[in-house]
Amino acid sequence: MNKFVIIETSEVSTVDFNQVLEDSADTLRYSFDGTKTFVNYKGDQPSFLEGKLEHTNAEILEILKGDEWAFSTASD
Repeated sequence: MNKFVIIETSEVSTVDFNQVLEDSADTLRYSFDGTKTFVNYKGDQPSFLEGKLEHTNAEILEILKGDEWAFSTASD
């Protein structure tokens, strides 16, 4: 099961891309204001994320529907 952790953009330089499913900082999805992103992984939480809140797939999908992340449409 994939796990997700939201991090501050300033923390991207600490990400070990060998331990997460993303390839690089260029493949991360960023919040609209550019201050946050997230990584996902399987298994144990990588040490560089120690102590950070993990989210399930269902939880991260709900978070991404929020104003910080979601794309609005003309009908919104």
